[in-house]
Amino acid sequence: MGHYQLRAWVLMANHVHVLLLPMISASRLLQSLKGSTARGANLILGRTGRKFWQAESYDHWVRDDVELLRIARYIENNPVRAGLVDCAAEYRWSSASKSLETSLEAADTSVRATF
Repeated sequence: MGHYQLRAWVLMANHVHVLLLPMISASRLLQSLKGSTARGANLILGRTGRKFWQAESYDHWVRDDVELLRIARYIENNPVRAGLVDCAAEYRWSSASKSLETSLEAADTSVRATF
């Protein structure tokens, strides 16, 4: 069994939004996620000994299905608000993408070091 259910997500150039339903303590989950993704990202970027994530994070207890849907739509519409696409489904690096397979493939192949 996993540590969370991933409900909505978007990868932006300078930040990430995720809506997770944790199955372990939130602090333990965040520590694990940030640690493993930081190691992977720093490996791809050829960096060692440098922090990848900011110390901050925002967590919020979702109270009902209406709020869950509102937060998911907020996350998935982030690229629209940023002016990157006209419709959330057009953004490949998001759970709103027209094709989850295409979205995950794009996320897997689009990480590149920039200098």
